Amino acid sequence: MKKINTVTGSVSTDQLGTTLMHEHLLIGWSGWELDCKAPRFERKSALKYSIERLKELKDLGLGTFVDPCPNDIGRDPVFMAEVADAAGVNIVCATGLYKEDLGNTPYFKQRSIDEITEVFVTELTEGIGETGIKAGVIKCATGKDRISEYEDKCLRAAARAAKRTGAPITTHTDEGTMGREQLDLFASEGLDLSRVIIGHSCGASDLKYHTDMLDRGCYLGFDRFGLDFLHPDRLRLAALIGLVGVGFEKQLVLSHDSVACWKGKGLPEMDAKTAKLIENWNPTHIFKNILPALKKAGVSDQKVNAMMVENPRRYFES
Repeated sequence: MKKINTVTGSVSTDQLGTTLMHEHLLIGWSGWELDCKAPRFERKSALKYSIERLKELKDLGLGTFVDPCPNDIGRDPVFMAEVADAAGVNIVCATGLYKEDLGNTPYFKQRSIDEITEVFVTELTEGIGETGIKAGVIKCATGKDRISEYEDKCLRAAARAAKRTGAPITTHTDEGTMGREQLDLFASEGLDLSRVIIGHSCGASDLKYHTDMLDRGCYLGFDRFGLDFLHPDRLRLAALIGLVGVGFEKQLVLSHDSVACWKGKGLPEMDAKTAKLIENWNPTHIFKNILPALKKAGVSDQKVNAMMVENPRRYFES
């Protein structure tokens, strides 16, 4: 079995167990610390809440929590390590940079692909800053309907760092767009696409979009369950059940993209109708609602195990 980096040290992939592949403990949009009217970030209470949340997930059978927060929107590996240690759950953190419209881009816009690659490689092999905590996955992102010049540079750096270190890549996409183009870019860098998750692919229910990518050997993240205001769960489920039904269960991973705590202000204020559309947006939703729905639809325990246990293990072993 391959050893991978978690925030509390390396573990073998057979120790991952049931895995949520895309969740967050902390997010802070770039510039949050400049907002004097935002709620004060209370680290102690955030830590307590996050530990309780992870303990609840552990009781539901969770073994590993992948938090692919990129470097520029509030990543805190020490916070993650404290949560992992107290909750008894593996947490894998990321190195990487977010999409141009919401990331902290001015500094890295001035850096070359090779310079960004070196940042990623260092955080994977030596550690993040002075913490000694090593990232275990690379995160990159694109916006809706286009890949900007800056995002292209970050994706190429991610591919080069992945080739040098053996670390896998997980991506962000918006509204079911640009996944195919992300794969084209990675392929142009000579990256084995079986080491890539195209994240938030469940933002679309276009099975042609999905199968075009799956046929190239990558994984797809059905990893925004509970975010009904972006795309309804019933459509996510319909697409997922269809893909599993035609034999793609070995290339799909599940999660919510949930956020336990925000630095500064989080989501925009919502009216009651919109707020109801995220009432299930928490990391227990898959265990309590989505897996039972899959079983009711005839998805076997073996196929559920593939998506929740075997695929994360093989992804990190690739």
